[in-house]
This record gives sequence, structure tokens and C-alpha cells, in this order.
Amino acid sequence: MSVNQNINTVQDYEDVLTAMEGYVNGLKTGNVAALKKTFHNDAIMYGHLGDDLSEGSIDNLYTYVEKFGAAPNIKTNLTVLHKTPTTAIVRIEMEHDAADEDFTDYHSLIKINGEWKVVAKLFHLYTK
Repeated sequence: MSVNQNINTVQDYEDVLTAMEGYVNGLKTGNVAALKKTFHNDAIMYGHLGDDLSEGSIDNLYTYVEKFGAAPNIKTNLTVLHKTPTTAIVRIEMEHDAADEDFTDYHSLIKINGEWKVVAKLFHLYTK
């Protein structure tokens, strides 16, 4: 499937947000299999957890969700910061995850075979 490099449609923005809503729903339900659909197999994740740097594979996210489970009280706000026909940057403001933590995430996405996948996640954990 070829990607038209010269068109940036409203539907594209909606498709990016739909992909990220899959991430939020995976967190809300604690469903790691659902989360994995949002991310590229080789995705990476970086951010500070207190004084420790969480770095490397997106598997770190899956381990976190397996440890803490579902986040039924999570509240989020998703914003597409920028998008081209094949790339996007999304900010997610998040309150009350499964560990009752608050985060800001930045997700970098790429469109592969017509499907948006997160290739990198940066996050900031707020001190309560």
C-alpha cells in the first residue's frame, strides 16, 4: 500500500488518536495483549521513575502493567502535537494510573502498512 506523501487529512488525525486510545484502554483494563497492538515490536521507552531511569524496551511498560494491573480510574487527555502523512507525535496527560501515579507521555508513531504504531515513548512521572 502506498502512502500519499502530500495529503494530511482530518481522518489521519482521528486514526492516530484511535491508535492511542488503544493504549489508554490497555492501561485502563490492564490488558497487556491490547497494549502490544499499539506498539511496534522494537519500540523503546525512556523516563525517570523517582531517581531511577527506566530505559530500553517497551517490555518495561508491559512489566509495569502486569505488576500493577488495571487502572479503572485513569483520566487522560490526548493531543496530536504534530503529524505528517507517515509520522506523528502525541502527548498524553494522565492521572491516576494503576499505581495511582500521574504522568505525561510523549509517543512517536509511524504509519506502517496503513497502521499507526508507537516506536518510542518518553514519559515524566510527577511527584505527589
